[in-house]
Amino acid sequence: MSEIFREITLEFDGRTIAARRYGSERGQPVLALHGWLDNCASFAPLAPLLDGLDLVTVDMAGHGRSYHRSVDANYNIWEEVEDVIGITHALGWRRFSLLAHSRGAVAAMLTAGAFPDRISRLALIDGLVPPPATAEEAPENLARAIAQRARYGHRKPREFASFEEAVEARKNGMFSLSDGAARLLVQRGTRDVGQHLTWSSDPRLMATSTLKLTAAQVRAFLDRVTMPVRLVLAEEGIPDMIQRMRPLLAGRENFEVREMHGGHHLHMEEGAVAIAQWFGPFLRAQAPELA
Repeated sequence: MSEIFREITLEFDGRTIAARRYGSERGQPVLALHGWLDNCASFAPLAPLLDGLDLVTVDMAGHGRSYHRSVDANYNIWEEVEDVIGITHALGWRRFSLLAHSRGAVAAMLTAGAFPDRISRLALIDGLVPPPATAEEAPENLARAIAQRARYGHRKPREFASFEEAVEARKNGMFSLSDGAARLLVQRGTRDVGQHLTWSSDPRLMATSTLKLTAAQVRAFLDRVTMPVRLVLAEEGIPDMIQRMRPLLAGRENFEVREMHGGHHLHMEEGAVAIAQWFGPFLRAQAPELA
């Protein structure tokens, strides 16, 4: 695939999603969903290595250059499912595959569980399910979410005196990043406010979800994910991710899992080539017929 992409804007239900489109519209349709506080530049190193696709990488709601949810709305993970369906309606896609990382991979799994007839294949990177909660935790979790949404909604965005200062901050965030990866994300993930830069992401993304799925609900979604799935787990990624996934995936024959060397953003760094070699033929394959 050529490194050249087109910047596109997708409109649906009064929402505006910014995106990049790689490849040819004659290729297999694939929608790419990035991780928490990232943006579609997350796939910039990987996308040119994936041939034969109509690959659309989006800035998800509240990220990059896309719309922010209204003041009375939340960024609960399941809200992303409605956006995915709206985006693909705007693209004119009936069936499509999902390429996704981290929080985006969770959104991809929930979409596939809710709409299994729409999803051809899942190619996921260091993410699959949200951490489950117990029913007993729901009241305190709701109170915490409401308090956090109010606090973050009124928080003044962090300011950076220069692009380089923002890059340093991104390199040393929750997951350490190489200089090159950080620059890609910061270029798309900041906005100019006079003499300073600030993050373009919605601060309310920092608030916890108002309600979290229970273990039984997570399994119910997974049980409906019957299409072919390939999952890359980073050996130096989210702590205990590999151990937590093993019991969940036991007996699920449609899942193929590979553990690869690298950190949580390995698809932006040393793991890009290996991931492309494994995901490329998988995503180019003809969509399996519906039963």
